[in-house]
Amino acid sequence: MASEQNRKVIELIKSRPMDPDASIERRRRGMEKISEQVASDVVCTPVDVAGIRGEWVAAPGAASDRAILYLHGGGYVTGSIVTHRAMVARISRASGARALIIEYRLAPENPFPAALDDAVKAYHWMLAQGLRAGRIVVMGDSAGGGLALATLLKLRVDKAPMPAAGVGISPWTDLEGTGESVRTRAAADPMVLAGNLTDSAKSYYGKHDPKNPLISQIHADFRGIPPLLIHVGDAEILLDDSTRVAERAKAAGVKVELEVWPEMVHVWHVFAKILPEGQQAIDKIGAFVRAQTA
Repeated sequence: MASEQNRKVIELIKSRPMDPDASIERRRRGMEKISEQVASDVVCTPVDVAGIRGEWVAAPGAASDRAILYLHGGGYVTGSIVTHRAMVARISRASGARALIIEYRLAPENPFPAALDDAVKAYHWMLAQGLRAGRIVVMGDSAGGGLALATLLKLRVDKAPMPAAGVGISPWTDLEGTGESVRTRAAADPMVLAGNLTDSAKSYYGKHDPKNPLISQIHADFRGIPPLLIHVGDAEILLDDSTRVAERAKAAGVKVELEVWPEMVHVWHVFAKILPEGQQAIDKIGAFVRAQTA
């Protein structure tokens, strides 16, 4: 049975319905307007990441030599440092690591592979700053979760030093939307609309094959990828995106921790201020980051 706090979160989401006809610019501005404020003790430092706008987010006690490359969600068409700063600050606090959020180029202005190119460039920038690969975790939510996996796959192809681990929070890994959960969870998850996913997917992959593993990671060969932690809610339409990727990665010999959280909607972590399960999930991510970068 759903907790009272979870019911309140769902009611809050439903009270702010998405307009499917809104322009992308309006959707982008709307996301920023409802963003949570960052705790006053968190230090946010803007930085130029090889020409990409970035920001270091560091909670008190964050180690300077332990870092997260954070790739925000938003369907590859929305999202920014502002929209994700507060959640990333909570992750920094839980993990004892500072986090670099980047504003990778968005579609439709910049379709695939622009976002991936920016993510890979940011990772190499971090190495150039003196960070060791074994002390970096690549992480993201929703589209950013899929992008985090794609970044690991591209680094392997490029024979680059691999980071310690990867984390996907409700990752979007099937841009064709073939998972059964897209239909079976449609009524349960007010965070994501299947129609919006379809439009965003086409904006991102453009003329490319959506089955390209760097676009839809459910088709990837995960051999040689570092340990993964994947969080997904049982009430979200992208449930099968996570379970299928986890199965493929495990079959390829990757150490995978898949956590399916009962009753949770898409990226419930963002509601940690009012939802206990959100903070509990962030604490688990923090413990994973600490263990993998020890």
